[in-house]
Order: sequence, then structure tokens, then C-alpha cells
Amino acid sequence: MASFDPVNLPVDAVAGEGALDAARLNADWLRRRFADPPRWEPEHSGDQLARLAESKGRFRLASVLIPIVLRPEGLTVLFTQRTADLKDHAGQISFPGGRREDYDSSAIETALRETEEEIGLGRAHVEVIGSLPDYFTGTGYRVTPVAGLIAPPFETVPESREVAEIFEVPLSFLMDGVNHQRRSVDLPQPAGRRSFYTMPYQRYFIWGATAGMLRNLFHFLRT
Repeated sequence: MASFDPVNLPVDAVAGEGALDAARLNADWLRRRFADPPRWEPEHSGDQLARLAESKGRFRLASVLIPIVLRPEGLTVLFTQRTADLKDHAGQISFPGGRREDYDSSAIETALRETEEEIGLGRAHVEVIGSLPDYFTGTGYRVTPVAGLIAPPFETVPESREVAEIFEVPLSFLMDGVNHQRRSVDLPQPAGRRSFYTMPYQRYFIWGATAGMLRNLFHFLRT
């Protein structure tokens, strides 16, 4: 669990870029974008660069699935809220996913296996359309975000030891820079001052690595 409460930190700034055009918020456009990606650069915050320097390359490999659900009323992104007693990221909002095992053949395989284990969503329901650049977390993981389209109907069953809740957020909300906040915290040395994105939605507080990966998805889709 984080040594501070991000909810109570003041907002330093709002990114503020315009919302992603509605014409891009559909399955066909997303498929085309991942099949033929533009030239773009992920957002490397000071935190990401600091983690790379501190790690000296010693990151544990992991993958997450960014599950984009094809709802008739508009695309959504499926998230999990982790249980409060986990060692890493307790109580936080996350994508389904986890550490890569030796028997996983690829980052995609890790994402699909972990998703099935965590929320009971079988890989037959997931249309993998691509991946984003790796994201480096403060807990020492190098995470590959894998994007997948999920067509209803489907069922999910949370793994009770890891997942407290499964919920969805409209992709249109997440792909609007007005909803991307920056907050900062001063931590004991050697960590020092750290800044991160937050994307509060209703009673859910999306922040940290999950918000950082969403921010890169935003850049990728708006370029």
C-alpha cells in the first residue's frame, strides 16, 4: 500500500488537452490505429526516468490487459479494484494482469492468462489488437500494456484473494485531457518528490501506473 493517500493531495495541474474525437472511439478505428501505428513518443515523466536510472535494468517483467468493452452505448474500459491486503498496490484501481512466468510464451500470453485467473474472462472473448510501450512502476515492474477488444455478452468472476471489484469507465471520459490531473508528494530520500497522474471517476480513484498507461493510450490515439 502507498505510504500516502493520493486522494487528499492537492491537484497541481490539469493536462487539459481536448477530448479524443468521437470518430476515433469505435472498434474499427482502434483496430486500424494499432495495425498501422503513427510515429509518436510515450510520455516519460520524471518518475519514469528516475525509476529507469535507479533500477539499473533490474525490472521484473509483467503484462496487463487494457480491456476495451464494446458496449452499444459507447466503448468502456474494464478495471479491477484490488483487495486491501495485497503486498503491492493494495486497494488500487488496476488493469487485470500480473507478473510474467517462465512458461509464458509472450507478453500477450501473460496478459491473457492473468486476466483469466483474476477476473475469469476467457481468452476466447479477447480480440488482441496491439500493445503500448512498456511502463516502469515504482514497485520494480516493467509492464507491457496489451490492448484487447471485448464483445458482450461475457461473464467475469473476481478472484477473491486479489480482486475486490470489477467495474467499467467510459473510454470517452478517459480519453479527455480535462480529466487528467497531476498531483505530487514529497517522499523520504532517496525517492524525493514524485509526481503522477490521477483520473477520478465517480467513487473510483484511478492513479499511478494505471493512469500513466491510460495517458500513453491517450497520446497514441490522438496523434
